[in-house]
Amino acid sequence: MSAVCFDRVRLALGTRTVLDDVSFAIADTEFVGVLGPNGAGKTTIMRAILGLLAPRAGHIAVLGQPARRGNPALGYMPQARRERGLHLRGWDFVAAAGTAAWGLPWRGKAERAAVDRALDLVDATALARRPLAALSGGERQRLLLAQALLGEPKLLLLDEPLISLDPHRQAEVVALVRDVQRRLGIAVLFSAHEVNPLLGAMDRVLYLGAGQVALGPVAEVITGPVLSRLYDTPIEVLELRGRLFVMSGTQDMERTPHPHAQGGHGNGREVQHARL
Repeated sequence: MSAVCFDRVRLALGTRTVLDDVSFAIADTEFVGVLGPNGAGKTTIMRAILGLLAPRAGHIAVLGQPARRGNPALGYMPQARRERGLHLRGWDFVAAAGTAAWGLPWRGKAERAAVDRALDLVDATALARRPLAALSGGERQRLLLAQALLGEPKLLLLDEPLISLDPHRQAEVVALVRDVQRRLGIAVLFSAHEVNPLLGAMDRVLYLGAGQVALGPVAEVITGPVLSRLYDTPIEVLELRGRLFVMSGTQDMERTPHPHAQGGHGNGREVQHARL
């Protein structure tokens, strides 16, 4: 069974088409990095999987069922997070994700055990008694990941969890997510601005651009020919000291929105491309 399956899906925000006629499938135990320039649709794809955005065309299946709101088999860490509850202890902060009222932790034995389990999974038991205001960015990310793991999800959606973290903390978060994913045998979609923090952790990469996608191994997707077809503009992939840079002229494509509206055709190999 696939964790996620898009079949000729078109997603739009108002009058703007974000993804057009996109088809791909992600296995139920894969770690997939979701990459692409700002505005390419990384958050939009996650909202569609969560059932928060209905496709204008096509079909989205999540764990074998149509995408729907409130699916308990999904864990989600959103990109936009308000700094609330800084007075809470780490334990109460995680527990608050399972309640309708912020700051009122679960009281039942089973619910408390679920919070303890989530904290243990992300190696954050030592943070349980500390106030959120006293924690570093990386420590808060551990607690946010613990929130997403409440309910034992089968698919974890992480929207830009590396924002504002230094390279060392980024590496810690990626390694932690990979470890949790392997131990639980679940699928992970992990969006990021650039590929380098995820190198070595991903099974495959889902690269978005100009309304289209390419899905496959890093070495087959993040190449000049594939991304040039995807963006419909000349792209060069540079490797320097073990890091990859996706360039169009002097522009870093992973950090800047792409102006073109048309994508290209796939190459028919193991890389999956949207049909045009």
